[in-house]
Amino acid sequence: MSRLQWSRSARVVSASAVMLLAACGGASSASAQLAPALPVRGGAEWINSAPLTLAGLRGKVVLIDFWTFECWNCYRSFPWLNAVEARYRDQGLVAIGIHTPEFEREKVISSIRDKVREFKISYPVMVDNDHAAWNAFENRYWPAFYLIDRQGQIQAIYAGETHVGDQQAKRIEAQIESLLAQP
Repeated sequence: MSRLQWSRSARVVSASAVMLLAACGGASSASAQLAPALPVRGGAEWINSAPLTLAGLRGKVVLIDFWTFECWNCYRSFPWLNAVEARYRDQGLVAIGIHTPEFEREKVISSIRDKVREFKISYPVMVDNDHAAWNAFENRYWPAFYLIDRQGQIQAIYAGETHVGDQQAKRIEAQIESLLAQP
């Protein structure tokens, strides 16, 4: 997948999707909007965490990663994402993985858990087997990174494989540092 970057103002978020549960990442936008809700129903499964809430994320900078376990571009981004999560966690960054399957075989919870262990993902992962979160964010890419500020505003969205030290990683990290420095 080619690297895509677009501002939040270029995307439309439905008015019914105003609650925040997780975060977004990418290029800054002058017209940031509230992050859409991650629909949490009785059957929603979380790995490495109890279900997260809006109240629990207020005041945090959130980086969401949409991924699926048969996506090589996602695999190649995990070393960078794990390093970013570890580096900024104590400063107020919360990374959240949202596993949204492309194929039926990717809906198997035990297989998702195996991949989380294999790639040493320690941050919370929401299992989005019915694509509710994917649809709420109007996402179209694996991997896609959404960056959300402390007030629940989407600041940017990035799509595509990201590596330690590449230009996209540098832009995302600079924006994370800027958001963490804000009250």
